Amino acid sequence: MYARAANMFKMAKNWSAAGNAFCQAARLHMQLQNKLDSATSFVDAGNAYKKADPQEAINCLNQAIDIYTDMGRFTIAAKHHITIAEIYESELVDIEKAIAHYEQAADYYKGEESNSSANKCLLKVGHYSAQLEQYQKAIEIYEQVAMSTMDNPLLKYNAKEYFFKASLCHFIVDELNAKLAIEKYEEMFPAFSDSRELKLLKKLLEAHEEQNSEAFTEAVKEFDSVSRLDQWLTTMLLRIKKTIQGDAGDLK
Repeated sequence: MYARAANMFKMAKNWSAAGNAFCQAARLHMQLQNKLDSATSFVDAGNAYKKADPQEAINCLNQAIDIYTDMGRFTIAAKHHITIAEIYESELVDIEKAIAHYEQAADYYKGEESNSSANKCLLKVGHYSAQLEQYQKAIEIYEQVAMSTMDNPLLKYNAKEYFFKASLCHFIVDELNAKLAIEKYEEMFPAFSDSRELKLLKKLLEAHEEQNSEAFTEAVKEFDSVSRLDQWLTTMLLRIKKTIQGDAGDLK
């Protein structure tokens, strides 16, 4: 009856009431030891609450995750950790918590040998860690994902992007570190040597050594004219450019 009521509330777009009714159904299933039905109802509750009360959605999804992990259903648990991470990203804007849930999802996926799913989660962790200036963590993740993709014929094209991002994180921390890292990446992954990304890095290092912000901007513009820079790359390049003395801190 609770499930029927919840579906009627959904049809009426009364999301909080639908979520509440699904929760009641989940608790009754739990009392009857119907674990799988209980978890499914908690997920339904979470999906309904997502539209009205993000925090309550997270509470319901966490309860579902507890049941799934208890049953050894780690792949499903990982999927719901991603949903929670996305709520923290877009609705509640708590990036630290989003990172924690992406990491947990990656752990579960790795345990189940779903490496490409794990890598997708790790790339999110790397992306946000760098934004939060946790560069060492971002570097480790980008290197790890690059190494796991460079031997895969279908994915190796992406490895240069991850080595590029790791290099930029190194560059923000220390110019010499960046040089050493780039040499190491070229040895590990020869295809990186011919990439436009590496040519850009070398021009940027040269401009940075000479403290020449005009040459830095010119190199970025030239790269951007062929491959558009996304928000993340733009942010990282600006952070590097700001370390050039007397720089105004834009890419124009």
